Amino acid sequence: MKTDDFDFDLPEELIAQTPLEKRDSSKLLILDDGKITHEHFNNIVDYLDKDDVLVLNDTKVIPARLYGTKEDTGAVIEILMLKDLNNNVWECLVKPAKRVKLNTVVNFSDKLKAECVYVGEDGIRHFKLIYDGILYEILDELGTMPLPPYIHEKLKDKDRYQTVYAKNIGSAAAPTAGLHFTKELLKKIEDKGIKILYITLHVGLGTFRPVSVSDVTKHKMHSEFYQMSKEVADILNEAKKSNKKIISVGTTSTRTLETIMNLYGEFKECSGNTDIFIYPGYKFKAIDGLITNFHLPKSTLIMLVSALAGKENIMNAYNEAIKNKYRFFSFGDSMFIKPKDDKNE
Repeated sequence: MKTDDFDFDLPEELIAQTPLEKRDSSKLLILDDGKITHEHFNNIVDYLDKDDVLVLNDTKVIPARLYGTKEDTGAVIEILMLKDLNNNVWECLVKPAKRVKLNTVVNFSDKLKAECVYVGEDGIRHFKLIYDGILYEILDELGTMPLPPYIHEKLKDKDRYQTVYAKNIGSAAAPTAGLHFTKELLKKIEDKGIKILYITLHVGLGTFRPVSVSDVTKHKMHSEFYQMSKEVADILNEAKKSNKKIISVGTTSTRTLETIMNLYGEFKECSGNTDIFIYPGYKFKAIDGLITNFHLPKSTLIMLVSALAGKENIMNAYNEAIKNKYRFFSFGDSMFIKPKDDKNE
């Protein structure tokens, strides 16, 4: 299976640079066993059934991009904080990486500096953070939202890169499928008799690092932290027993649910790190449907949705979306994948 098999031509003007004024006014492409219906996201409730279970990722994005100066030379260093490794040590992506060696100190302000304690590959460094006060308050003051590199417009309201239900701080990127939901729409969904559950996966490099190998199976995912509560696990297990459909919102929720099901054969109160890589050939054990955005060519995310709906169906849907001027990527439009009932046969 080649990475190039998941390539497609996308006109640059279809890469969404800013969020729409109303979160739920985005377009929605329904993909039901290859059949395509064009809709708007505020009508998603019409395509969910009573007793479905909707699972959302409640991670909260930190202002994780910092600019500082190297203590000895004054060189400007950019750091993207990816993962809390505990004891004030963070895994970070650094530019320019060649300037940051072991014991390099980067100053961000009189309140925050960082010392490199580990040098990894591909720009990865571990930093010990040294600060006065509460770290997340300092980051709110010094950091900027870690928007993807294909977004060139300045974000006027940083809350638009958070879901309305964001709660657990720790992501280096938003779980963007959830950006379409409003509190009013979530209430409408609940009022129909659909159960809404929250799990957490802190989005890091695993989700957005590009695939650099030509053979898909040789790609190594970066691990990301996840957790699930007992209450959520119990409801999901009951849903499975009762043959209720589990609809995942976003690839991050999907990877969390599939990781837990692969590990334990059921849903369970747990936390850990996952580097699960889902591509065609994978047999889904946890989810029955997926609400997601339109993903980058040759990315692990387009491979995941291709595993769920079939590569031909996905490529056809993407061509339809391009033809109909859908907006792509983080601030773009959405898709609801309803897999065939016999998807695992």
